[in-house]
Amino acid sequence: MPFQITDVTTTDLAEVHALNESEVPHVGTVDIERMRWFAANASYFRVARNDGQLAAFLIGLRPGTNYDSLNYRWFCDRYDDFGYVDRIAVSITARRHGLASRLYNDFAAAMPDSVRIMTCEVNTRPPNEESMRFHNRLGFREVGRRASEDGSKEVAMLLMDL
Repeated sequence: MPFQITDVTTTDLAEVHALNESEVPHVGTVDIERMRWFAANASYFRVARNDGQLAAFLIGLRPGTNYDSLNYRWFCDRYDDFGYVDRIAVSITARRHGLASRLYNDFAAAMPDSVRIMTCEVNTRPPNEESMRFHNRLGFREVGRRASEDGSKEVAMLLMDL
């Protein structure tokens, strides 16, 4: 499939929000205002389309962003500089075409040469085994775990050398 990857626009946000919400609990739920905040503040926010249809998106941040995510803060407390994948979602119809890998590679390519690592987290409780396999194939390794919501949720904190 010939996917085109472009920067997000304000006209994309309703579709991006709908795709995000379709992928909960693999990504966290957010409201449309948070999507607008990401569009204004994220270091990287790109979408992939095929024949005009939204296929995927990835939102990435760098240290120094005023973002209240405890997972993002965990990495900020431990690493000086990195590219942080806050969320990625691929529509059901666009899966198995290498699109997630293309977005990760595009995010890595957008980083300054001084950025040596990419970070993210993957749910371990409830488990997201498909995502963990994907990240392992890309070269991510676990560097910690973080529990939330009174221990009912847990994420593996992952890092990949660029």
